[in-house]
Amino acid sequence: MNDHSRGEPPDLALLTGVRSGKRSYYREFIRTDEGPRSLLEEVARTAGDHLSAPWVVLALCDGSLTRARPRFVAVDGTGRAIEDADLLEVVRAELQAIRSGSVEPTEPDTSLIRVRMTLEGQLVGGLVAIHDLPAPPEPGDLSVLRVLANQAAVALHTSEQYQAGLELHQRARRLYDEATEQNRNLTLRTNELRATEQRLVAARQRELLDAERHRIARELHDSVSQFVLSAGMAVEMARGDAADLGPAGADLAKQLDRAKHLTQEAIQQLRDAIYALHHAASGESPATLPELISELAGHYRPRLQVQVRVEGGATPIDPRADHELVRIAGEALFNVATHTQAQRAVIRLRYRPDLLVLSIADDGTGDPVTLSRLLRIERAAMTDGRHRGLANMAVRAEKVGGSIAFRRARLGGVRIEVRIPLPVRFAADFTDIHPTDLEPS
Repeated sequence: MNDHSRGEPPDLALLTGVRSGKRSYYREFIRTDEGPRSLLEEVARTAGDHLSAPWVVLALCDGSLTRARPRFVAVDGTGRAIEDADLLEVVRAELQAIRSGSVEPTEPDTSLIRVRMTLEGQLVGGLVAIHDLPAPPEPGDLSVLRVLANQAAVALHTSEQYQAGLELHQRARRLYDEATEQNRNLTLRTNELRATEQRLVAARQRELLDAERHRIARELHDSVSQFVLSAGMAVEMARGDAADLGPAGADLAKQLDRAKHLTQEAIQQLRDAIYALHHAASGESPATLPELISELAGHYRPRLQVQVRVEGGATPIDPRADHELVRIAGEALFNVATHTQAQRAVIRLRYRPDLLVLSIADDGTGDPVTLSRLLRIERAAMTDGRHRGLANMAVRAEKVGGSIAFRRARLGGVRIEVRIPLPVRFAADFTDIHPTDLEPS
């Protein structure tokens, strides 16, 4: 072919470094962005137009660029793509040769043109065509075809990398979706476990509350009620003795009548309380430790100004530990209201990551040194279990792995401080609270 620089498209020199006098080249190829198939067909059409070829086939060797698609393209002299079923026998034979990795160099003085398609020096395919030129192709033309074939190889390699990346992305997406689903299922199961745990805590709290109610009801029935009935019988006997005194016993009889009325009212209130304790609503919601402490404080407010303060997040703990702490606070408030002439008391719950501190402070006349000495005496004394409030408080603190101490309060009285390490570790000999095991406070 003659070398005509006049009118040469600039893209050819830029793309291949080879100049040609052929009218058409790769402007369409350079512009195409329709994917590997369109690009390969454009390469084949351009090569066919360059060679005036009745057919061109461009194919990959078997085992090369395995993910790249399509594996081959073929076009006729008009540039129309040829399907596999419509291939001529000679084209089919050349296609088979390329697939088997046999791309022989172009023989001199023949119309058959074979160009190897390489990538990084490795054979990956080939371009084969029959030219219809008046003279054999010049070396420059063959160079152009090799550059085009190799660019097609690069495009197929890019397609393969894209396909591999797409498959990797799809796999990563599937793994992400599976992980998301597993995380969702785990979250659901965690929520179910938490709900179950809350139901178990609620059931345990109800069990402890019911046990405590029954214990109090039995104490009221077996001891307090009997004492009040005995007092009523004594009053009745005294009324009979007053009647024998005649006019002199009239005033005494009136007082005894009032005492009898009071004992009868007390008995009725005791019966109502015992009935209420035995028939408490079973569906009441469980209370947290701060709520239980607040409820306890409410019972003493007619006699004492009681404040409840909570510091830190109220971390739920074992309901058995809640029970022990409430009983300690109840014993402490009873002692404050009964023995110290106090006007105020402050109950403080301090939650820390590894510690729970319960303190009961008052402005009474108590002395922490005296209480510490009494605690040692009570621990050493051999008694029937009654009138041992300080020792009972200490034992309850030890049951939940804690300790008790007595200090001077800022209010002026005593501060009883119970420190419970978290999580709660029960003593080795700890047993669940049972009504028969609880001594009256």
